[in-house]
Parts: sequence; structure tokens; C-alpha cells
Amino acid sequence: MSKITILGAGAWGTALAISLARRGGHRLSLWAHSPALADQLHDGGENTTYLPGYILPMDVHVTSDLPDAIFEAEIIVCVVPSQHVRGVLSHIAPLLTHDQIIVSASKGIEELTFLRMSQVVGSITENPFSVLSGPSFAQEVAAGSPAAIVAAATDLRLAQRVQRDFSSPSLRIYTNDDVPGVELGGSLKNVVALAAGVVRGLNLGHSSVAALITRGIAEMTRLAVACGGRRQTLAGLSGVGDLILTCTGELSRNRSVGIELGKGRPLDDILAGMGGKVAEGVRSTTAALGLAARYGVEMPITEQVDAILHRNKKPADAIRELMSRPGRNELQ
Repeated sequence: MSKITILGAGAWGTALAISLARRGGHRLSLWAHSPALADQLHDGGENTTYLPGYILPMDVHVTSDLPDAIFEAEIIVCVVPSQHVRGVLSHIAPLLTHDQIIVSASKGIEELTFLRMSQVVGSITENPFSVLSGPSFAQEVAAGSPAAIVAAATDLRLAQRVQRDFSSPSLRIYTNDDVPGVELGGSLKNVVALAAGVVRGLNLGHSSVAALITRGIAEMTRLAVACGGRRQTLAGLSGVGDLILTCTGELSRNRSVGIELGKGRPLDDILAGMGGKVAEGVRSTTAALGLAARYGVEMPITEQVDAILHRNKKPADAIRELMSRPGRNELQ
């Protein structure tokens, strides 16, 4: 029996807690940043703010006390929004023992430093690290629908430990030792999903979405390989798999934001109506461009998404500019 603590009681953190509780065999804690949310989960068992309709089992210990949450935890799963990972990890770093495993399930790139989550964690602590990523909507995982995701670590024995502890009849975990590839697949797909939503919001049709997704994976792969990832990883669950889900699924927050942008709604209005939920692609777009500039990688889709988000570019003009780029070989 392992003690597993999940930091972050948003939709995905709550869904992971439900999935682990359903699997059985672990002592589980769920940390909520908000004391009010912790009280809500403790008293009623339902996360009405982020994951309504699913009940958290009573044997999951819910707390807003961060030191209490991580005490004696063997695995600490960080599911807070990517821009808050540094703050949370810096707070608990002095309390960690050297053998506690940090697992990142936050899909993003740090906005000002352009660091992946493994690099953020590595700048704070030397604890063992793994990343968990792949095509997974919180609502479906909480409901027990079959899903498959990836645990990646530079030490495959660590990835296999996460695989054993998180696998269940409804959640299949694969392993990989390509941490950069898995992390960037999970982060960059959110940017492409914003673009796919824009295409949907403009009512441009299925052919346009298919083209966008296909060129999106090419763009994601170029940057991942430049950062030390493997092309094969981006063809797997944490790349193509997550991209397809996020670009086409009705539950995708990033796609939903893109749809509203395509309809002409201002970004601030869209975000204000999300009730505190986070669309990681909005913050990751600028960071992805910064990372691409650092490695000299061309990312035309990401550039146009950034222009729509932050420079008031009209979505139709962005699509027109993508279509009018000079012709090139598909495989380059």
C-alpha cells in the first residue's frame, strides 16, 4: 500500500483521486488550495465547482493544509495549473524527504522561463520525478470509462512504479523514458486545440480541422525533437493521441475557448465565463513561441494563435495567412 497525495483539486486532480480510490490499495490525500473547496469536498463529496456529478469516496483524505497533505506521502502528484507549480513546489520543498516521488500531471510550459515542468521541479528539488500525460478527459476518467495514458521518467524503473500504482481496469498506463517528448506533447497540443476551435468557430468544415491537426502534430514534433524528445513519442498517446482528443472532443476547454474566439468573442470575456477553470493553451502559447525562438524552430500555427490571443488579430485573417504561406515539402 502506497500513500499518494494529489496536489490540486480541480477537475483532473479530483478525477485522479476518484480513479485511484476505485482501484483500491492506497492511502489517498487530496489537497485543495481553497479551504472552502476542501470543506465542500469533505462535507458533500462532490466537486460542484470543477467536476460536478461525481462523488469522491469517503476514504480520500481532503485537506487545504499543504504540510499535512504531503506528510509521509510516497508519491506526490502535482495537478495544479502549470503557472503555479513553482510556487507550490517551492513551498513544500523544505518538507520533502529525498525519496518522495514527484509526479507532474500539469500540462504546460512556464510562461517567463519557457521551462517544462520537469525542469521547474528540477530547479527546486532533486527528488525522483515522473510525468503523467495522455488523452484523458477528467469527466470520463472519473466515470470509469476506459482510458490509456503514459508515465514517463528518465529512469524506467520509476515510470514502472507509477504504472503499477496508477493502473486499474479502467486506466491503462504505458511507460516511456522520453520526458521532454511526453511533456511537450501534453503542452503543445493545447495550443493546436485552440486553433482547431477557431476553425470550428469559423465554420470552416472538417477538412480544415483535419489539415490543422495534421500540420499541428508536425509543428509539435519539430519543437519536441529540438528539445531532445523523440519523434516516435509524438506519434503516441502523449502526442497524436492527446492532440486528437483535445482538438475534437466536446469536453476540451482549449477547443471551447478557440470556438468562441472564432465566433469573435474577446478573450477576456471568454475566460471570465469559465468559472475559474483553466485553459492551459492560453498561457502556453507565448511560452511555446519563446521556446521555439530559443531553438530556432518554425511554428506558424502557434504564431497565429498567439496573434489572435494577444494582438487582437482577426481569426479569419490568421487562417488566411496560414493558407497563403509559401509552398513546402510535407516531410520537411
